[in-house]
Amino acid sequence: MFAVIQSGGKQYKVREGESLEIERFDLGKAKTLKLDRVLLLSGKDSVQIGRPFVKGAYCEAELVRETKGPKVISFKYIRREKSATKIGHRQKYLMVKIKAIKNGA
Repeated sequence: MFAVIQSGGKQYKVREGESLEIERFDLGKAKTLKLDRVLLLSGKDSVQIGRPFVKGAYCEAELVRETKGPKVISFKYIRREKSATKIGHRQKYLMVKIKAIKNGA
């Protein structure tokens, strides 16, 4: 069984037991997530397509750790002005492990 979920403006194909990095958002003290934006749910012999989401379906995920992506450097240079600007950024992610995919029906 697999599902296509939406999180942070991106879509991910997930299976039970898989780990993936999703965009970071505030969890507070919680260690588990309920990802309820399921776009597609596929079982052994059936496929449910949401309009836009599958009603009642969700994925249970466990927080593994918070990570950071690679360093992205932006360098702006204006010639003949002696002006240069260097800016760095690292995107923050949540590493989660999918525990279960539940069908609402």
